[in-house]
Amino acid sequence: MSSPGHGADQRADKKSQGSSDAFRKFSDGAGNVLIKEPGRFFALCLDVVRAMFVWPFQWREFIQQSWFIVSVTVVPTMLVAIPFGGILSLQVGGLIRQLGAQSFTGATAVVAIVREASPLVTSLLVAGAAGSAMCADIGSRKIREEIDAMEVLGINPLHRLVVPRMLACAFVALFLNGLVSVVGLVGGYFFNVMLQDGTPGAYLASFNAIAQLPDLLQAEFKAFVFGITAGLVAAYKGLNAKGGPKGVGDAVNQTVVITFMLLFLENFLISTLYFQFVPQKGM
Repeated sequence: MSSPGHGADQRADKKSQGSSDAFRKFSDGAGNVLIKEPGRFFALCLDVVRAMFVWPFQWREFIQQSWFIVSVTVVPTMLVAIPFGGILSLQVGGLIRQLGAQSFTGATAVVAIVREASPLVTSLLVAGAAGSAMCADIGSRKIREEIDAMEVLGINPLHRLVVPRMLACAFVALFLNGLVSVVGLVGGYFFNVMLQDGTPGAYLASFNAIAQLPDLLQAEFKAFVFGITAGLVAAYKGLNAKGGPKGVGDAVNQTVVITFMLLFLENFLISTLYFQFVPQKGM
């Protein structure tokens, strides 16, 4: 027969065990998302920055990855940019017509497409096409233990695999941003002139009314930052993939979702700083 004191000790042990289980569930759930994962990602970013300055640079891998990203993103980028520019032109053109300033449709289309639309379209396609493929490639290497084999051989996988892919994303994003801007403006011109009875001369002549060179530079900077972000998130999720092919698939899905969230956050922050420090051009 157990003593009352022994029963109290058992209840205390069960209570402490329940508290430790609850804390463990929290650390594996919300705590992991809020603290551990951002910390590991930040550590990976620092390691990648350090690996960027290790010689020799993997030029062959960089060129191959750049060509691969171009091959999977150029056509979708053009196909998305045409309706994107058309929708902006139709919406802005209708609003400008209501305000009695139809001659400034070209200026507003340039501002909307160059400042916001082209970096976002570029980033979404780079993240969705190139980022997912990059994560699948690195994740497959992780599952097959190729990453571990490289580390055993003294090869830094960040320097060999991650750095050229990340810089390829950023490099190609710069050119895709310009492509989206041009194709979007051509699509906006077509929809404005053909569907809204706008005049070609007024559309083209108003380009300089509101837009300015810093708008293009800001868009290029956004595209570069978005490409870096897509490459880093894809590398992080790929290097931490586990659980076989299903784990790789989950890592790819998480890469796309997390990258989209970070891109919209970065877009908001960069745009806010831009409007704070760069004076806007008046009509």
